[in-house]
Amino acid sequence: MSVPSGERSRGIGALVTGNLLGGVAVASGIAVGGLLLERLGGTSVAGLGQAASVLGAAVAAVPLAGVAARHGRRRSLALGYAIAVLGGVLIVMAAVVAQLAVLLAGLALFGVGQAVNLQSRYAAADGAAPGNRARTMSIVIWATTIGSVAGPNLSEVADRFGRWLGLPGLAGPYVFSVVSFALAGAVVAVFLRRPAAPATPSSTPAAPAGAASEQAAPSSTPAAPATPATPSSGKAVPSVSSASAPASGEAVTNTRAVGAVAALRWAAADPAARFAVVLIAVAHAMMVMVMVMTPLHMQHHGMSLQLVGVVISLHVLGMYALSPVFGWLADRIGAVRTACGGMLLLVAAVTLGFVAASAGEGSTLTALALIVLGLGWSVSLISASALLAGTAADDVRVPLQGATDAGMNYAGAAAAALAGPILAAGGFRAVNIAAAAILVPAAAAAIAVLRRSRAAEKEGDGKRREGFPPAIRPPASG
Repeated sequence: MSVPSGERSRGIGALVTGNLLGGVAVASGIAVGGLLLERLGGTSVAGLGQAASVLGAAVAAVPLAGVAARHGRRRSLALGYAIAVLGGVLIVMAAVVAQLAVLLAGLALFGVGQAVNLQSRYAAADGAAPGNRARTMSIVIWATTIGSVAGPNLSEVADRFGRWLGLPGLAGPYVFSVVSFALAGAVVAVFLRRPAAPATPSSTPAAPAGAASEQAAPSSTPAAPATPATPSSGKAVPSVSSASAPASGEAVTNTRAVGAVAALRWAAADPAARFAVVLIAVAHAMMVMVMVMTPLHMQHHGMSLQLVGVVISLHVLGMYALSPVFGWLADRIGAVRTACGGMLLLVAAVTLGFVAASAGEGSTLTALALIVLGLGWSVSLISASALLAGTAADDVRVPLQGATDAGMNYAGAAAAALAGPILAAGGFRAVNIAAAAILVPAAAAAIAVLRRSRAAEKEGDGKRREGFPPAIRPPASG
């Protein structure tokens, strides 16, 4: 589908601006959310705040993907930001009336904003050439850097502003969040391209898992007849009509025949897609578990709120600042190899966190551990998202994206809920040990993909030695 460059740039610009403002909103709340929960309910429930936010994002992911499939990305993203605004208002009200239940409800709605920020990466990838898909996604993710780094550093200023308004302590940052989410929603609603009309039924067959992960496809491919999306196992998923759209993200896809469960069933049958789904969930759960307990760990050791904001800002900088580099790397050397590198960074991060807690070290080593944790999350998310987009057929892609983000956030919610009791029982060392254990399923899925890739390479080498091109099998004798 040919798209005017000005229209394409305007769509990407809207996503970049929305993510910047959304980053300010989310990061402002993250920096003080655990502290506000601890004030109202104690240390053991401090992790429930992030759990509620991540759970809200998880519950919203599939419905928002459904809205995007039927009415376009613009309407889906704007609706998500509006829900997040409502959540921020409820949080401020909860701080005023000191009601834990209202606070948790507000945090759940507030978390939808994070789901929107994450789904905008898929909007950027819609219609992107396979060889540039990871880089296109990473540009929008990178835009979150500015807002996410600025957000925690505004915590103290926002807190003073809230007190000036007569609000209780720690409510002010959520006032900033409400304004930022509202502006992000307005930008998306006004400047993101309007939904395209559904095209005639067509679909692109699912690429083999190895091809999507280890090499870039041509920048354009001719339209193929509508066929069921079939993973490497041969299991078919019902085909539906779809329409590719520009990188502004306004794809409208009819997904009546493919729901979230069917899309996940498709992914379970394909090793590369399965690895991508698992890694996204695992990396997010690890990051949430350690990150949400870090402010409490630091304050328990006498560090100031301002220093907490600096460390969280450095962590968020690691999450987003090098996104374009990681996107380029995934397109260059392959998504699977890049994803494995992200897993190694995650292991290094929890190791550093464990050492910092064991040595009783102050902010320096803790900050380093959080930076590496952010880098590992970024590499894993970008490479796995690109791998997922490269292996899924058009009719499966949008519901699978929504289901994957839902699983990612459910995993994060569970990790955050467990983080508080783990910290209370065993300290920050126990939190890092538990985070390391979460990585095991992704490691197992990675081994399966690497084995399959090596088997495919050996098969190709054998055919070359026999004089046949890798893609052509000799006819059966007799």
